[in-house]
Amino acid sequence: MNSKDERLKTAGDTVFKVFDGLAEAMYKIVRGILEYMPIGVFALIGYVVATYGPGVLGPLGIAVIALYVGLFIHIFLVYGGILAIFRLNILKFLKRASEAMLTAFVTRSSSGTLPVTMRVAEEKLGIGKEVYAFTLPLGATINMDGTAMYQAIATIFIANALGIHLAPYQHLLIVLTAVLASIGTAGVPGAGLIMLAMVLEGVGLPLTDPNVALAYSMIAGIDVILDMGRTMVNVTGDLVGTSIVAKTEGELDESKWK
Repeated sequence: MNSKDERLKTAGDTVFKVFDGLAEAMYKIVRGILEYMPIGVFALIGYVVATYGPGVLGPLGIAVIALYVGLFIHIFLVYGGILAIFRLNILKFLKRASEAMLTAFVTRSSSGTLPVTMRVAEEKLGIGKEVYAFTLPLGATINMDGTAMYQAIATIFIANALGIHLAPYQHLLIVLTAVLASIGTAGVPGAGLIMLAMVLEGVGLPLTDPNVALAYSMIAGIDVILDMGRTMVNVTGDLVGTSIVAKTEGELDESKWK
């Protein structure tokens, strides 16, 4: 390698390290904020309940149920249907992917679950390293089906809580902004809650409005419960997509699916 190539390699490594360091710093800042956020959220929810009565907690329960029903429908109908097209069984898939799904549910982090997801892909799903080494890190970054569903449901909940009727075009806007926001969501716990603010802004519900902020704080108070489910679906989707790519590329050991 000549001196010019060596200089370019050094410059490229330096740029990579700078942005990688900035990303890690941002993750730590977000994590630090989220660690103290429950204290503020508890105070905000206490204020809301004291002002409007305990009846406001009922709709929160409905929002949780709606999200989890939607997530399970997505797993069995959407993922199951896609796997069936490629002659793969959803039940066998879920049995073998359960370790990664459970880890994602507990850690609430697609990035944190990535080592487990990779091991499950290779050892239990029979996926070649040439495939999963590329698709799983990519999926942990941009494949956020569960997060998109969460942001849509949370936005509609906040609109209903404020008595705001959303027009059909606003529902389409919610879908579009939720998908785009989910693609840019970091794979760390609670990141979807931060991106929710962008979706709300897109449909005319800015957090600068005190009423929107109060409704947002109610969602923040149960975000841990919502985050577990959506992260599990995100990781499940990564493994589904990786399995399909491996099948089409001849890198899937189907003997491990029997």
